[in-house]
Amino acid sequence: MEGGVGVGGGGATISDMYQRSKKLSIQIRDGLERLEPSPSIVADAPPPELSFSIKRDIAQFQSLCADMDRLCRSIASKGHRDLWKRKIEVAAEEADSLKKNLDSYLLRHQKRLMEAKERAELLERMNGDSSHILRIFDDEAQAMQSARNSRVMIDEAYNTGVAILSKYAEQRDRLKRAQRKALDVLNTVGLSNSVLKLIERRHRLDKWIVYVGMVFTVVAVYVFWRLTH
Repeated sequence: MEGGVGVGGGGATISDMYQRSKKLSIQIRDGLERLEPSPSIVADAPPPELSFSIKRDIAQFQSLCADMDRLCRSIASKGHRDLWKRKIEVAAEEADSLKKNLDSYLLRHQKRLMEAKERAELLERMNGDSSHILRIFDDEAQAMQSARNSRVMIDEAYNTGVAILSKYAEQRDRLKRAQRKALDVLNTVGLSNSVLKLIERRHRLDKWIVYVGMVFTVVAVYVFWRLTH
């Protein structure tokens, strides 16, 4: 059962995640196309919010790839597992390529801003009438530098979040294995149904603790990003 194998914590299958990643890919490419025509006039350049939005989409794309890779390992059929593994590898490579394209654009745009600023400074020395143009370039250059700094912080926060979520996933898998072993032992010794139900409730509580921890981590990363902007 190719599409239904491997269900994440939110109930989404690996197939659902793959479809979401394809939609994100199209959305990111559309955003990059809107950035690339970058006119030489700073006032007509795309707003910095567009590059921030594209960065968020790329981070979500990479996160989906990590989740799909984890779920892929639980597919029982080797044929289906190998097929999904290849699909996920292609998606991860695409996410990395899109991130490189955005980074390249930001560097090119920063270079154009610096060149335009140097031209404006030259004009100012010639006629002393370009101070308002310089202020526009200064503001835009500062915005782009802030965007680059924010990108570094977002990448660091994203990597930290992925590591924490991976730990939560490992702990949840260990809890499941421990529960199955405990239930096998208890069934063997013939303990009462009330004891088994008590263990079931404890397992559900542990599972909710893991979910709350995952949600808290995602919210913390989002709040951190918002505070830096």
